[in-house]
Amino acid sequence: MSRAMTTLAAGVLVAAWAIPAAAQDPKVAKGEALFTAQKCSLCHSVADKGNKKHPLDGMGKTLTADVVKLWLKDPKAAAAKFSKTGTPPMKNFSTLPAEDVDALVAYVLSLK
Repeated sequence: MSRAMTTLAAGVLVAAWAIPAAAQDPKVAKGEALFTAQKCSLCHSVADKGNKKHPLDGMGKTLTADVVKLWLKDPKAAAAKFSKTGTPPMKNFSTLPAEDVDALVAYVLSLK
């Protein structure tokens, strides 16, 4: 019985490890849904889906939460700070509720 329980526990751990980050973290999943609802893929791509001119793949390795939040809440300031320009300029998401901004930040940071 002990061996069967060990095997079952190992299987559960492997299955949990294989689940995508969005499925494991509700905040990331909410951010992914907001990314779709806000039509972010018109300007950005993730996993080759969306506008490939501004891919977000790997941004979780290079950006901090504060930087992502700045881009979302004050894109003009972020563009000036980092000398980045885009056409059209990035939409300002400062009117979104704080928890939605946090969810979008969590989603972008999960893109490693």
